[in-house]
Amino acid sequence: MRALTLYGALGSLVLTTLAVAPADAIAPDRTHAPGGYAEALGAEEAAQEAASAGIRFGACPEAEGLPEPFECGTVSVPLDYAHPHGKHISLTVSRGRATGPDSDRQGALVYNPGGPGGSGMFFPLLAAIPQWQNLAKAYDFVGYAPRGVGRSAPLSCVSPASFVKGPTEAPEHPSPAYKRKKVAEARAYAQSCARRGGSGLQHFTSLNNARDLDVLRAALGERRLTYMGASYGTYFGALYATMFPGHVRRMVFDSVVDPDPKKIWYGSNLSQSAAFETRWSDWRRWVARHDDVYHLGRTAKRVLASYERASRRLARKPAGKVGPGELQAAFLQVGYTDSYWARSASALSSYLRGDAKSLRAIAEPDVNGAVASENSNAVYTAVECNDVRWPRSWKKWDRDNTRLARRAPFETWQNAWMNLPCAFWKAPSQRPLDVRAARGALPPTLLLAAERDAATPYPGALELRRRLAGSALVTERGSGTHGIGGGPNHCVNRHLENYLLTGAVPAHDATCAPRREPTARAGKDPARRPNA
Repeated sequence: MRALTLYGALGSLVLTTLAVAPADAIAPDRTHAPGGYAEALGAEEAAQEAASAGIRFGACPEAEGLPEPFECGTVSVPLDYAHPHGKHISLTVSRGRATGPDSDRQGALVYNPGGPGGSGMFFPLLAAIPQWQNLAKAYDFVGYAPRGVGRSAPLSCVSPASFVKGPTEAPEHPSPAYKRKKVAEARAYAQSCARRGGSGLQHFTSLNNARDLDVLRAALGERRLTYMGASYGTYFGALYATMFPGHVRRMVFDSVVDPDPKKIWYGSNLSQSAAFETRWSDWRRWVARHDDVYHLGRTAKRVLASYERASRRLARKPAGKVGPGELQAAFLQVGYTDSYWARSASALSSYLRGDAKSLRAIAEPDVNGAVASENSNAVYTAVECNDVRWPRSWKKWDRDNTRLARRAPFETWQNAWMNLPCAFWKAPSQRPLDVRAARGALPPTLLLAAERDAATPYPGALELRRRLAGSALVTERGSGTHGIGGGPNHCVNRHLENYLLTGAVPAHDATCAPRREPTARAGKDPARRPNA
């Protein structure tokens, strides 16, 4: 599942055939080593050329939503770092100049929000938010769209119109026939990606995202990189720290992906599905405590029954384009951020009372955003499938997810379907880099994590903390919002600001009290309990 950050400060080709490949079929091993001498030389040469060329900043295209005084430009990177003089692609870059005096300026702060498939072009806008203003005085806020994303050599696997559709199903314990259909869809999607992406598809990887980051550093005129990555941005940020330790100035890893090569990416997604079940339970308990507002049940079990009643009703009669699949996708957001809790509870309550307007507002497919959604999913799939050799046996996928769904039914199979194209991926795969930094190899780095984060479970932060000697971890206890820096927790923000302004990390790992729980807000007619 995509681990996009819903940042604290701002907040799945149906085929006519259902044939399934033999369950034990294994594709030929086309695994590549994680970059070699040629790629290293190519990255160095590309950075040198970028340092000479710089970035010609000017007014941002209207599509970016970044008015003056924000600036936009592009940086050229090799598609294949083993051939730095071959085909190049352009990455879009945004910048907001530091607002403080020149004497306080510390250079550029480069930001990535996660994904794979997320764009950080919006980042300069954060300078106007109080939690970020002190940092904005010292740093140019630099965002960019990684390769494949947005206008940065965009990837596409299917037509956007066919990607955004509804209503759809979302069985928590799918039948054999449903599984056969989803396997056929996954194979078709992988084939379409290969057909549309061509030979260049294999170069959309986390390792190349790290190399691109170094070229961007050089193009910005920065001798060493100051970087903040959230969610997936922590993973290729950690790759960067391993590949270019001498180019690191300061790095913040917010909501940390487990970098253990054994977890990339199949195991990581299984762990994620299990963690979402826990966070789903957190939301149901919160709704139950506010039964006087939402009337969805006085216990978490009864709240679940209300949700399941809504899902069954939508299966019989969709609300516009909202079926069980769209309901599940919308309510998955409660696992990312508790700022979504009240709105989702109110929408569910209203729908069960007979008013589907609020539910459609949060769950109906966004036709206007179809291009961006399809693009983001294509990049996510390409990067994760290219990064590592996934299991090719459907028996293994079926066995592992059937077992997990017995205790974590809410997200398990939807997550599996999203990633299943990787079982049929044709492009050569790599071996994950073993992220490491010995003591003294890196300046101190700062890790931020919420204990109950579902998208990037907390053990991942502990693993990266162990692998990067000299790093420090700040934990938001008892909370689960994904992406905690620059949000409402003043304790977290003090550590973040102090580190980026001074380079100092806590002498020992630090903890912060949890953020306040959301305030329950009533809908238009909270007095009447929804009908069964």
